Amino acid sequence: MKNRTFVIGVDYGTDSVRALVVDAGDGSEIATSVHPYTRWAKGEYCDPAASQFRQHPADYLEGLEIAVREALALSPPGTAEAVRAISVDTTGSTPVAVDEDGLALALKPEFRDNPNAMFVLWKDHTAIREAGEINRLAKGWGGIDYTKYCGGIYSAEWFWAKILHILRTDEKVGRAAFSWVEHCDWIPAVLTGATDPLRMKRSRCAAGHKAMWHEEFGGLPSEEFLVRLDPLLGGLRGRLYTETHPADVPAGELCPAWAETLGLRPGIAVGTGAFDAHMGAVGGDIRPGALLKVMGTSTCDMMVAPAEEIGGRLVAGICGQVDGSIIPGMIGLEAGQSAFGDLYAWFKHLLMWPVENILLESEKLPGELREEIVGEISSQILKRLEDRAREIPAGQSGIVALDWINGRRTPDANQNLEAAVAGLDMGSDAPAIFKALVEATAFGAKEIVDRFVREGVEPREVIALGGVAKKSEFVMQTVADVLGLEIKVVESEQACALGAAMFAAVVCGAYADVGQAQKAMSSGFCARYSPDPAESAQYEKLHKKYKQLGAYAESLAANGHH
Repeated sequence: MKNRTFVIGVDYGTDSVRALVVDAGDGSEIATSVHPYTRWAKGEYCDPAASQFRQHPADYLEGLEIAVREALALSPPGTAEAVRAISVDTTGSTPVAVDEDGLALALKPEFRDNPNAMFVLWKDHTAIREAGEINRLAKGWGGIDYTKYCGGIYSAEWFWAKILHILRTDEKVGRAAFSWVEHCDWIPAVLTGATDPLRMKRSRCAAGHKAMWHEEFGGLPSEEFLVRLDPLLGGLRGRLYTETHPADVPAGELCPAWAETLGLRPGIAVGTGAFDAHMGAVGGDIRPGALLKVMGTSTCDMMVAPAEEIGGRLVAGICGQVDGSIIPGMIGLEAGQSAFGDLYAWFKHLLMWPVENILLESEKLPGELREEIVGEISSQILKRLEDRAREIPAGQSGIVALDWINGRRTPDANQNLEAAVAGLDMGSDAPAIFKALVEATAFGAKEIVDRFVREGVEPREVIALGGVAKKSEFVMQTVADVLGLEIKVVESEQACALGAAMFAAVVCGAYADVGQAQKAMSSGFCARYSPDPAESAQYEKLHKKYKQLGAYAESLAANGHH
């Protein structure tokens, strides 16, 4: 152990936090532990019908301790003493209100059960109105268009819209909020003990993609712009930040209190945080010319390019182009879909209603047997749907669907949009509808690829990682056929945490830069999906129907119809 360097990557996802212990020498994954968020799993503080999704900071802190300690307990003896750095990725934009000491307000007794004092999860869409106001002002106030480096359209999923919504709806939280901090900035600050909001290291990734930060603007949008948006934002800019940092910059050293909590040595390096998909892109070995897709409940689609290749080009309708947000020294471009696996989960939940509400309550079967049957159906339903859907030729059912069940992230963010299914008849069955939903998510992915191509940043290869990429051959083949491109699937089950570990290896000096860390620590690929030319030809025709249905649905939404 004395001659080996270990690092820890911590990955905060939507449902759980995972800790991955990695040998920095070759990227070997020594041990991992995943801990679901306790309160989130119970559905606390969320209102899906209102698109309100909040997470309690206590879930994050408790999960961090449990996951890291369990991962270390599963590692060989002496591993903890040989850990030299820890880096963190999180979902985003997921901001929280903090006091002058950087304490998340929900950790105070008076705000303990107030959702507005908690982290506003990436997929919370309660700020649709505020996002619309930001877009209108940015285009019409006569000054700088602060949305120009984030695709030209600001989203309800992002930093300023969420903050303004909370300030407008909860005066008590507004008065108590000294500043606001992204989840990926807050965890490293807690680990280092440097939680002063005015001094903590802020992520270039989060600031550039979600908070309209850019060097050209001197940082964040001007005070004049923010106050014109709403006087409630007056003075907040001065309590946020000017400087931002890529994830290869140390945030500080692990403080004694958290070293004891986690079972690590105090003083080891803690990296500046970033978003999960962006560190996952590094863990998935992203490089210029590659489109890397993180495929889970939603998708995040990323590319990197040298600054000289991008030049003055502004890629319209995506989630931003930011210097150093993915790989330091390169422009990171982000796009994605607000729902991917979420759409399949919705359909599963829909089909499970009679099982959970009739079978589970039936007195004709013993209680344990009922639960076993329900569990078996729940675990098998998507697999059975896939098996049957695979047998249906593309286009045969006549069903076309839209994937906008969480709104549309890109291209051209619009959280007012809703999903739709068209072409149903009395012969339509569950597998045919499921196949149409899978095709819809693939067509949404195609729209992103087409936008990159149109804007002069053409993907030459596709790399995929995440739960869907690892679990569903049917979905992956459908996406390959729709895109007309081969897709390589990353070997690592924990690519986001592996990417965080790569950054940890850089911040502790094991490697000079991220490129070296990728070369030494990447896991390689476990599967490849090549497009079937005949299927691709059929999907070209279906894609046109998807676009027609989408245009019709968008016109209805624009006129206030649903």
